[in-house]
Amino acid sequence: GAKEAHVIPLDHCLYLSAALFVIGFLGILTRRNLIVMLMCVEIMLNAANLSLVAFSQSAGDASGQVLVFFAIAVAAAEVAVGLVIALVLFRLRKTVNSDEFRSLRL
Repeated sequence: GAKEAHVIPLDHCLYLSAALFVIGFLGILTRRNLIVMLMCVEIMLNAANLSLVAFSQSAGDASGQVLVFFAIAVAAAEVAVGLVIALVLFRLRKTVNSDEFRSLRL
């Protein structure tokens, strides 16, 4: 017989997306390491991407999936800039703890 496509229900995707977003948000609030904070921002962006893909799939339209490609490109640029900033701050201050960067003066 023909195989049936197993589609994950929209509400399950949205629950997972919400859980990922909350995990990322709590990570931003509780962690002080700049690298971990960047990873938490990426988790939040991926949660938004998952929601876009889920809504796009449920509507039968590919526009949400196209938008995710642009969001991934922006996220890649954000990671590159964020890591460069973290590297420069580490070279100047010898730490990546965000509490140490109250002022960006040398």
